[in-house]
Amino acid sequence: MKAFVIKAGSTSFDGLVQRELPKPAPGAGEILVEMRAASLNFRDLLVPLGRYFGGPVPIDLIALSDGAGEVVALGNGVSRFKVGDRICGTFFRNYVDGPPAAVDRPALGSPVDGVLAEYVVFNERDAVHMPANLTYIEAATLPCAGVTAWHGLMVAGRQIKPGDTVLVLGTGGVSLQALQLAKAAGAKVLVTSSDDTKLERARLLGASGLINYKKTPEWSTEVLSLTNGRGADCVIEVGGAGTLKQSMLSLAHAGKVAMIGVLSGFQGDTNPHAMMLKGGSLHGIFVGNRTMFEQMNRAIEANDIHPVVDKVFSFSQTVEAFHYLQSQAHFGKVVLTMGLEAGGK
Repeated sequence: MKAFVIKAGSTSFDGLVQRELPKPAPGAGEILVEMRAASLNFRDLLVPLGRYFGGPVPIDLIALSDGAGEVVALGNGVSRFKVGDRICGTFFRNYVDGPPAAVDRPALGSPVDGVLAEYVVFNERDAVHMPANLTYIEAATLPCAGVTAWHGLMVAGRQIKPGDTVLVLGTGGVSLQALQLAKAAGAKVLVTSSDDTKLERARLLGASGLINYKKTPEWSTEVLSLTNGRGADCVIEVGGAGTLKQSMLSLAHAGKVAMIGVLSGFQGDTNPHAMMLKGGSLHGIFVGNRTMFEQMNRAIEANDIHPVVDKVFSFSQTVEAFHYLQSQAHFGKVVLTMGLEAGGK
């Protein structure tokens, strides 16, 4: 079978290469999935560059964590799936429920093989049924970005409810899925970006407050203005240390910051004084478990939510897709297909 592999020791996209590998077979309790689509996350750029946790990968590794496909064979004892089911793999192995323990539950795409291959074997415990209303292309965006957004909104701290205000930073996959999920929950959503065109697209998705952070560097003041001085009940914080000060200043009393990413780097003002004054809380979010995934999928079906896909590349265009994501031109998710037409059904 064909697969894209990150070569051991890789420190550039030159280390991302197509290989011919043996087709796997499912063992007891496992399912064999013919992959139809896979999506890219920011972490996927860091792995071949040797900048992810632990540095360059020590072994050749199949890339990417997020994908969707069709079950084509079952190992002995499988009870959760049947041949023909449309599924997504979970980001972590062996993480059905409970608090995080990432050291004991490795993530796909690093440190264990990912999904950018024609066929992938999953333990049946490490997969979920796709939402019935989504195509493979849409569902491939869910395992990391979708579950992360759901965790930050609906699991960490108090759950977002109708009438709350949610602030999402940027217009990448996590942020736009948070926008859609928060709107479905009845919340008002504010969005930041440095690009007015992207902000206008966010408005069309339902954002009611648009903030250009280049034009307004102290953008917490604009958050407070848009909320009549109240602030945001939840901030989907994907920037990291470089944006955390403004996120904390943007909070409403007893609001929460869902700390998800480090897109703005590791340097910045992280003085927590604003959190103390506001009685706020900070929650570290590292994707989530299978139970969260299944809860989110029910919400996606009930509200007919369709994740925003910016651009679709073919399997052979994998390296091009990595460069495109790195350019930050995207609005939403970047997806790769395996043997699918553009509709991705």
